[in-house]
Amino acid sequence: MDKLKLGFAPTRRFVFSKEDAYKYKEIIKEKIQRFGLNIEIVDLEGINEEGLLFDRSDEAAVIKRFRFEEVDALFFPHCNFGTEDLVAKIAKAVDKPVLIWGPRDEAPLENGMRLRDTQCGMFATGKVLRRFNVPFTYITNSTVDSQVFERGFKNFVAAANVVKHFKRLRILQISTRPADFWSVMCNEGELLEKFGIQIFPMTLAEMKQRTLKVEKNDSAELDEAISYIKASLDWTAVNEEQVRRIASLKVAMKQLAVETGSSAIAIQCWSTLQDIIGIMPCLANAILTDEQMPVTCETDIHGAITSIMAQAATLNTVPTFFADITIRHPENPNGELLFHCGNFPVSLSKEEKPKLEKHFLFEDHSPGTHEGEIKGGDMTIARFDGDHGEYSIFLGKAKGMEGPYTRGSYVWMEVNDWPLWEEKLVKGPYIHHSTGVHANIVPVLYEACRYIPGLTPDPVDPTEAEIQAWLRGSDINQ
Repeated sequence: MDKLKLGFAPTRRFVFSKEDAYKYKEIIKEKIQRFGLNIEIVDLEGINEEGLLFDRSDEAAVIKRFRFEEVDALFFPHCNFGTEDLVAKIAKAVDKPVLIWGPRDEAPLENGMRLRDTQCGMFATGKVLRRFNVPFTYITNSTVDSQVFERGFKNFVAAANVVKHFKRLRILQISTRPADFWSVMCNEGELLEKFGIQIFPMTLAEMKQRTLKVEKNDSAELDEAISYIKASLDWTAVNEEQVRRIASLKVAMKQLAVETGSSAIAIQCWSTLQDIIGIMPCLANAILTDEQMPVTCETDIHGAITSIMAQAATLNTVPTFFADITIRHPENPNGELLFHCGNFPVSLSKEEKPKLEKHFLFEDHSPGTHEGEIKGGDMTIARFDGDHGEYSIFLGKAKGMEGPYTRGSYVWMEVNDWPLWEEKLVKGPYIHHSTGVHANIVPVLYEACRYIPGLTPDPVDPTEAEIQAWLRGSDINQ
């Protein structure tokens, strides 16, 4: 897992305390290192004696360093008032997500002098960033040890990670959409033009060829996949040859994704595939998704985009699951079933050894579905989608709940106001497909949209006003 590179450019202004600015530079850097995030800090040490941004003659050197190091985001802590034009010019030149914040000042000294005025500096910097048309995130002026700072910093880093993965997104598309699924149509040219998202198409014939080639030749990669299936699932309903073919499909898909530089896959999972190689891809999809290579069913490109965004929002620490939003709970008016034929990550299963089954819907009953209920708990449900040139991302929080047994991979969820959710989903631009993840990433994806032109956040719970209040720390005694 690659680290997120953070350009760390603490800034000061000459009329305030140089000594206090240097002190806070060190305190802030030490603090963010203790947060335990998977980040690499690229600082200003060596550019000048202080490692602080204040001297206009350092502008070119700072830009050169951040570009050379290929930073993914920029953090400008105001260690005193700060130098707002330098912040804006560097942010504009580097063109990555920007965070500004300043540690809350202590009381004035006994002689009435103030050492830092960090809040005042942020007002100035915010204005100049707007003049330069630079989108930015800010954290409420707060102490270094405050929950407000920690919450805001972690949310920004996760949002920057979403932007990083979104802007280099390439999807391996295995075959066309199923003929009956008009709902998963996408505009490939528009995705490239608007967001830079690349799609690498291939046929099912190519997929078959690669799968049979992997199956024919012994390899450590294939042995590992077979061992994983046998160790992790109850595979008594299928035979050795079928396990080997399912594992071969998984390996073949992974190889093709790596060769094409793809970070997600969308596959036509029925019904031609089982006719030409005799298996369903559901378990292969599940294993790959567990390995941080999300695979979506029915060639759902928008679903693959959503899955990459949701995965990145957890800093690539939690697997996603790709689900149909299907039926209402028989007793709870705010309950709903998330289901798919058998593709949810094995690591999420409630059972120690979930069942590897034959498909229960299609007449051929080909093997390859991984069935069982997954764990509940707190979840985020998301869906990137669009039409008529406009794109948005549906965002909502949910919680697992008890519900009746059903076939396939599934989990019952409870939400705040199901009729409201249903209305949003039906009126669109969304469909019955969604991406779930066991984490609260609504504020992360909301903030990430700030840096993705043309993508509008569309939260249902919490509301936009509630998200903004949470990001400000309005619920925390400051």
